[in-house]
Amino acid sequence: MRNGTRQIVTLLTTGLLAAGLLTACGGSDSGGTSTAGGTTTGGEIKIGYSAWPGWFPLTVAEQEKTFADQGLKVKFVYFADYTASLDALVAGKVDVNAQTLNDTLFGVAAGSDQKVIVVNDNSTGNDAIICDKSITSVTQLKGKTVAAEEGVVDHFLLLQGLAKESMTQEDINFVGVKTDAAAAGFAGGQFDCVAVFAPFTVQALERKDSRVLFSSKEFPGVIPDHLVATAALVKDRPKDVQKIVDGWYATLDAIAKDPAGTTAIMAKKAGLSTKEYDSLAEGTTIFTAKEAMNAYGDRQDDPTSLPEMARRINPFLVDSGLVKKEASLDGLLAPQFTQAYLADKGGS
Repeated sequence: MRNGTRQIVTLLTTGLLAAGLLTACGGSDSGGTSTAGGTTTGGEIKIGYSAWPGWFPLTVAEQEKTFADQGLKVKFVYFADYTASLDALVAGKVDVNAQTLNDTLFGVAAGSDQKVIVVNDNSTGNDAIICDKSITSVTQLKGKTVAAEEGVVDHFLLLQGLAKESMTQEDINFVGVKTDAAAAGFAGGQFDCVAVFAPFTVQALERKDSRVLFSSKEFPGVIPDHLVATAALVKDRPKDVQKIVDGWYATLDAIAKDPAGTTAIMAKKAGLSTKEYDSLAEGTTIFTAKEAMNAYGDRQDDPTSLPEMARRINPFLVDSGLVKKEASLDGLLAPQFTQAYLADKGGS
C-alpha cells in the first residue's frame, strides 16, 4: 500500500545504501541474458510494486510477459507493505520501484540517488478525506479530530484542502496513524475524519453515513506516481531502462486491447471484484506517453508539472520533520526514455 513508517534513514545510516547500490541487481553486469524478443545488456532486473491502481498493470506485465517481449529478463516483486518496497530500492534489493513523488523526494533527501523513469499516473479521486455526516465543509473541520499517516501523500492532500480555506493543521486535532489503522479507526467511530487512499477508502466508507469531503480529484497533479530506478541502473544500463519504459507502454496497450481480461488479472491481485476494481480505477488517471511527457515539463504554478510539484513537496517534508533538508532536484527526472519511446512511435 502507499503508506508506511519511514525506515530509509536507518538503511542509509547503517551503510546498506552504499553496499546495495554498488551491487544492485544486474548492476553493470555485461554478461547478457537472452530472452524472448531480444538480448538484455545485463542480468535480471528486479521491479518492485505494491497495491495501487496505477501500479497493478505490472501484474498484467508479469502474466502477459510484455517486458520479456522487449528483451528483458525481469523479476516482479510484489510488496504487501509499501514501505518495504521503498527500503528495497534504497538497499539495492530491487532496481526499480513503483512509488510516489513524495516518497522519492524523501529518499533523495535522505541520500539515495534515484531517477523517475516513468510517470505512471495521477491520483484523481482515489486519495480522499472522508468524514462523518455532520461535516459538510472544510471550514467545519476546525477543532475536529482528523487521522492520517503523517508525512505521506494523504497528509499532504489534507493540508492542500485546509490551505484552500486559509486553514492550517493547527486548526484541527491532527492524529498521526498508519493508513490501515486510520481507516479502521474511522470506520469504528474513533475519528471525525480520515485521510486515506484506495483501497482503504472502501473500508473507511463502510462507516454509516460517512462521505467524501474532498479528494485528489479537486487537486490535479498533487499526487503523481512513478517507476523510479536507481541512478546506477540508469547510468550503467540505459538500453535496458529504455526497454523497461517500452515494456510499460506495451502493457498499457495490452490492457487497452483486452480490458475485461486484464481487469480480472488486476482485480484478483488487489483482492477485489472486477466491479470494485473498476470503481477504483476511475479515481486513478493512468498516463499515456504524451501525457507523461507533459508532466515532465517545468511550468511555474502548475501542479500538473512534476518539477513544480517537487518544489512544493520539498518544504512539506522538511516542515513535517521527515527530512532535515530539501532534496536536490538536479537529475531527478529522466524524461529521455519516454521521449525516445514517443520518437520511435512517431510521436503517438
